[in-house]
Amino acid sequence: MKDAYQFPDLASIVRIVQITDPHLFASDDGRLLGVPTIQSFQAVLDAIQQEPFDYDFILATGDLVQDHNREGYHRFAQMVKPLKKPLFWLEGNHDLQPQMNNALALYAQIQPHKQILAGEKWQILMLDSHIEGIPKGALSEMQLTWLAEKLAEYPERYVLITLHHNILPTHSAWLDQHSLANPDQLANVLAPFRHNIKGILHGHIHQEVDGEWLGYRILATPSTCIQFKPNCDQFTLDRLPQGWRELSLLPDGTVHTQVKRLSHNAFLPDFNGWGY
Repeated sequence: MKDAYQFPDLASIVRIVQITDPHLFASDDGRLLGVPTIQSFQAVLDAIQQEPFDYDFILATGDLVQDHNREGYHRFAQMVKPLKKPLFWLEGNHDLQPQMNNALALYAQIQPHKQILAGEKWQILMLDSHIEGIPKGALSEMQLTWLAEKLAEYPERYVLITLHHNILPTHSAWLDQHSLANPDQLANVLAPFRHNIKGILHGHIHQEVDGEWLGYRILATPSTCIQFKPNCDQFTLDRLPQGWRELSLLPDGTVHTQVKRLSHNAFLPDFNGWGY
């Protein structure tokens, strides 16, 4: 993995925007369950730029493309360029390597680093939980070893951990079978650093969560395309608009965060759709 990316000159409060699960297509007219994902992603990017939130960088937490086409990553990179801030990414279950890495590496704005040293107080660690070819996630021994090493490397820093897959159940049987498969192994790695870890941030479930797992704060963020309705054993889409998350990491370890959504509902899905 690359060495850490350092933001030494940030203000005392580190501000981040998270975008997740855009499910882009190579073609202009690609739709996911009736939602034109390019147009809905563009609407979210436009809304982010209209907000007063002065963020330092962007986290894109997986499922950037839907059709496994390398051109979708080029489209993603071109669309985020107007944000004009460094962007860091991780893989989701719909992403494809090495196409993802090879395409995104061509854009100076988009960084390959998975360890971000933000100011003097924080580090952000980005984990790869995708398993090629299947929807559920897992953290490999290599990922867990890397995580343990990075947590030990800066024991004085607060930590925000990101990955694609969810740890907490959504209480939706169809979706929970695709959660992180080895949370106990993750818990074992985190335990010696419990007081440093101030949040675990993910995508994948296309819905908002602010919950707790073993005393750790868990945050999930809406997709920029379709939304999944929680507490539904059968595949069910929600009517909520597309969204993103703003995070402020304070120098005392506090995390202030809120989900923002589009102010309109122009991108409703086909509610008769079944799976994706």
